[in-house]
Amino acid sequence: MDVLTWIIVGLVAGLLASMVMGGIGYGIAGDIIVGILGALLGGWLFGQMGWGTPFPGIAGAIFVAFIGAVVLLLIIRLLRGSRRRA
Repeated sequence: MDVLTWIIVGLVAGLLASMVMGGIGYGIAGDIIVGILGALLGGWLFGQMGWGTPFPGIAGAIFVAFIGAVVLLLIIRLLRGSRRRA
């Protein structure tokens, strides 16, 4: 994938994951970063589980990145929550 595709996938996945997790997003740059990190995490998770992308093309990339971004945001919230309680 070229850089522009990574940015678009990251933005869409990060924005969708932020909305699903009950937030308002992290701004354009933050959503792109969350989405790209989510794509890496999602790709790793799908590989470990032996799963393939359920959709061909960019739709599959966005789906995997979205799942990874949701998991990433969940981990971040769990870590932040444990720090606030301490």
